[in-house]
Amino acid sequence: MPGHLYELLPIAVLIGTIYSLARLAQSSEFTILRTGGLGPWRALGLLAVLGFAFSALTFVVGDYWAPRAEREAVLFKARASGGTRVGTAGAWLKERRRTPEGERSFSINVSGTSGGGGLADVRIFEFDDDGRLAVRIEAREARVGDDGTWTLLDAEQARWPRARAPGQPPVQVQRHAELRWASTLTPEVVAAAVLPPRTMSTIELWRYSAHLSDQEQSAQRHQIQFWKKALYPMACLVMVALALPFAYMHARAGSVSLKVFGGIMLGIGFVLLNNLAGHIGLLNGWMPWAAAASPSLLFLALSMAAFAWLVRYR
Repeated sequence: MPGHLYELLPIAVLIGTIYSLARLAQSSEFTILRTGGLGPWRALGLLAVLGFAFSALTFVVGDYWAPRAEREAVLFKARASGGTRVGTAGAWLKERRRTPEGERSFSINVSGTSGGGGLADVRIFEFDDDGRLAVRIEAREARVGDDGTWTLLDAEQARWPRARAPGQPPVQVQRHAELRWASTLTPEVVAAAVLPPRTMSTIELWRYSAHLSDQEQSAQRHQIQFWKKALYPMACLVMVALALPFAYMHARAGSVSLKVFGGIMLGIGFVLLNNLAGHIGLLNGWMPWAAAASPSLLFLALSMAAFAWLVRYR
């Protein structure tokens, strides 16, 4: 529910502003205000103050309330259904660090979350500096500590030694009821890889995008989500600017209900375009900030054009 509130707040601001201004115009109160010295830019400035207040509310809901509620919903669903899966191939994490054996790279695959809130079906592949598979670990469940140490339950460790003694098998397999594995991956990064993007705040999306870029993984999807989340509260300013031209329409140009209906259609169009722009930007390789900002910039340009035309010619 907080996530839906976050998505619908700009539309609510648009509809409410259109309704209020249309009622003022219908009763000639807005005309009296204009006669008393309320110029177009001053009216826009007064509405911008309200727009900033709703932008702050949208930011608080989207960055604090909604992510926590979404995360609790995902964990509740995992406990109720015995776990969740991350797509068909799971989530992949990469890591590079120096070990006593030399420079090593790690690829970690997590299929989803377990009913207890841990990671389910974890596979860890360790490669040496020549890109040769050195160690493979498979575990039924894993938990990540605050210090980055992974506790692997019911784990099987297969090791391929580079140099082995005569008679030694080429693969050494060990089973552990509990195995501790040191890592530099923080719990926040692991949670970001397993949980949906809607469960992350703006700063968490930024950190995870930076982690993907550092590990030479595709980060465009999460970068677009970051910019959308960072810029979405400003949509309330765009909505109040879009609603102001309705105050300059004469009452005979349309009833209040017709104007509110038009506002609803504009709001739905904004939400559809905002959701569509991210997918189009991802497919066409647009700059993340451009894909996220294009709907707001388009609607802002439309509102300013309509505002200038009505003030000058009507």
